[in-house]
This record gives sequence, structure tokens and C-alpha cells, in this order.
Amino acid sequence: MTCASITGLNVRTCQRIYTLLRDRIVFLATEENKPFSGEVEVDESYFGARRVRGKRGRGAAGKTPVIGLLKRDGKVYVKVVNNCSRKALLPVIKGQVLEKSTVYTDGWRAYDSLVREGYKHHRVHHHRDEFVRGKSHVNGIESFWSYVKFRMIKLRGVRRERFVIHLLESTWRFNRRNENIYLLLLKNLRKTPLSAT
Repeated sequence: MTCASITGLNVRTCQRIYTLLRDRIVFLATEENKPFSGEVEVDESYFGARRVRGKRGRGAAGKTPVIGLLKRDGKVYVKVVNNCSRKALLPVIKGQVLEKSTVYTDGWRAYDSLVREGYKHHRVHHHRDEFVRGKSHVNGIESFWSYVKFRMIKLRGVRRERFVIHLLESTWRFNRRNENIYLLLLKNLRKTPLSAT
């Protein structure tokens, strides 16, 4: 609505332009996925309806589970999963993190087999009130979750069918947090206008 009042355009026209821009950002975000190596933080988070009183974390019904991987001092990769079981999480990790990398996780049992899969695995146990032990922590990826959730709160929530688009937009923005994202987007739009996508 602010954009519409500044530009004099109809609110729906502004919404359509923002949708086209988000779709372009999603295209750019999915185009650049390269496997991580070195030190990688892995964590899962839940998005969706407000927490039901007494239900926390993995038991929160109706939420969308997402796995996130953060290369320390680097980029983030996210993927929506059906659940947070080993069967769902392990293929994502193996597809995005090269063997012999050092992986940091929390104490969730789905990560138990990472050493057998060829990774150096360190964990912190949040259920024991342990959040940092030397280099073992998942503070970077948890900071990313806070960033994404804050962005979605500013949007006053997002429709379920558009959730992945907003998630990938947040990922693209986070991965370019030290760059001028508006200039990058404008340069890309010069190559291929919005109407061509």
C-alpha cells in the first residue's frame, strides 16, 4: 500500500509487480545451489500457524518443517521437508554437503548417522541447556531462522501456497546481506525483463 501511494499505481498492480520480482528472485536463488564443504551448521525449523498452547517444536501440528544448512561465513541452503525424520533429512544433507566436511547440529536423533555417512559431526544438546561448546554451536543457522520469521511477521503472514517463494526470497536476501541486492536485481532485470520469465 505504501508503494501504491508513493507511485500512484493501483494496489493490485503493485502486488503483481512484487510477485514478479519475488518469482525472479526465486529463479536466481535456485540457479546457484552448489554443495557446501568445510564447516556447516544444520538445523530444522517449523513455520506456520501459531503454536498451540503446550505443544512445542517437533510436536507442533500444522506447521511446515524446513531444514536449513549454513556454511560458516558463507551461504544458506533451505528445503521444505515432509517431516524431520532421518529418512527426510539425511538425503538433503548428503546432497548439499560434501563428505569429510564438519557438520554441527543440535541433539536431534535424526542426525545420529552423520559420522557413518563420512562427516565429522559435532553437536550441542539444547535439552541440557547447552548452546555453545567451543566451536560446536548452531547459532548461525538459528540466526537465519530468526531473520526469516521476522520478515514473514512484517508481511503479517503469508499464504501457504506462497510460503516457499517467501522462504527462498529470504534466503536469497540473506545470502547477499553484504551486497546491494537492489542493484543486483536491476542488473539481472536488464538482461531479462520480468515479462520474459
